[in-house]
Amino acid sequence: MKAFLLFKDRDFDPKQILMQREKKSRAYETDEKLSLKQFLPWNAAALVQDLGLDILFNKMSDGNDFILEAAETVVLSSLTDAETILYRQGILHDCMMHEDVVRNIYQLLLDAIEKEKTSHWWGLFSSPSSILHESIDKLSMFLEMLRKLRSFADENEKIFDSEGFERLFKMLREELSDEYLSSLDEHLQQLKFEHGVLISAELGRGNKGTNYILNKPFEDTRNWFERLMQKELPGYTFHVSPRDEAGSRALYELRNQGLNKVANALAQSSDHVLSFFHALRTELAFYIGCLNLNHHLVEIDEPVCFPKPGKNRNRKMSFTGLYDVNLALSMGKKVISNNLNADDKNLLIITGANTGGKSTFMRSIGIAQLMMQAGMFVPAESFEGEIHESIITHFKREEDTTMSSGKLDEELSRINEIIDRIKPGSMVLLNESFAATNEREGSEIAKQITTALIESGVKVIFVTHQYEFAHGLYGKKMPNAIFLRAERLEDGTRTFRILEGEPLQTSYGVDLYNAIFLHGIPN
Repeated sequence: MKAFLLFKDRDFDPKQILMQREKKSRAYETDEKLSLKQFLPWNAAALVQDLGLDILFNKMSDGNDFILEAAETVVLSSLTDAETILYRQGILHDCMMHEDVVRNIYQLLLDAIEKEKTSHWWGLFSSPSSILHESIDKLSMFLEMLRKLRSFADENEKIFDSEGFERLFKMLREELSDEYLSSLDEHLQQLKFEHGVLISAELGRGNKGTNYILNKPFEDTRNWFERLMQKELPGYTFHVSPRDEAGSRALYELRNQGLNKVANALAQSSDHVLSFFHALRTELAFYIGCLNLNHHLVEIDEPVCFPKPGKNRNRKMSFTGLYDVNLALSMGKKVISNNLNADDKNLLIITGANTGGKSTFMRSIGIAQLMMQAGMFVPAESFEGEIHESIITHFKREEDTTMSSGKLDEELSRINEIIDRIKPGSMVLLNESFAATNEREGSEIAKQITTALIESGVKVIFVTHQYEFAHGLYGKKMPNAIFLRAERLEDGTRTFRILEGEPLQTSYGVDLYNAIFLHGIPN
């Protein structure tokens, strides 16, 4: 059985990192090599830091560590094909329309996994008998959960529209038919061997037993008259004295020889069902996180929409009502949103007044792009964008006493790593990069790197105060570039709206001076 709620043709996370962690936790073991970071993109830590994704993930998780980990893994592992993005959007739309059903299914999976964790008293022993009893107990419990899952499929198949849920419910109906479940229940009852086990064997070398085979229990087909007239079935019988410890131990070992194969087969069946529960829970955890996030945004009356993903390198980017979801969540109220049509552009230069919302605007684009490529809704009224091979950030860092070199060297080191790893069709967000040196040198570095990235088929969004760099590119009248500026009113008020406009030579730092020292203009 397969979940297929994140991909059409495979389960999410082939190494099943989250399921392995559950197993390790259950066994009270730790594995230092079992690190989530090894399964994330190389720049995941920078994305989280630069875009402030911790706020987003924490709201998605609502304090649940498992959902937090699932959300981080899915969002940071961006999709690069529109078909899978739309596939997830359809599933998420179903989740939002039928939230109670989805949460009930998720809770059922939690209950099944939690019960399985507490059913390991047989696991203190490793004999076939103990393995058999443990597997029967677990499968009997799983059988109840499978019946409930099947019931969810029967009751809701007609109200879910997405391809993912339709396939999941169809699979549950077909593979968990009434006949199959009844047969499974019957087999589990037989495997308890309440009337003993029937084992056949052969004599091998040295008269030692070999080819032990567990047979079906003997069925007494005699009628009542035959049973009355012939009290015992024909055959040889051997009784072991209750005080014969060696004989009892030998019989126990013979019994285990016969039960070995069926015990292993039953244990594998139990693990298969448990693996399905884990996979379905892991994939649903992402959608539960999306539902949690949607609740938080509804509370502050912020809109969301399902974006239109375009093909790679079609230079699509247009949106209305886009806002920084992290800012809205942290402030707990609606924030200023922006509109933009940057279709056919692969260079966006953003300049303007200090504290005018430039960095916030660029973060809102980066977060929306990540959410779109995870198959989520985005924080906007409408959004259409191309799919990028990767989303990469290069933000200025605050002074760090642990730095072994200057800030410019540190910035160049990070951009060098980006250039070594970047692919055509990627998006790079640069925020105040190369400002740790003088205007002339910083502008030259920024110009050369930006030009090289664009020529390599990379989309660049650059927030900068370097007038020489920004105005130099503006003067070239590049058809693939758009220049934006943070709006500032005549009295110095920041509207936090980003509009198309020519780079200016000033960032209006005097406004900040007056606001802080003269209280002339409110910040």
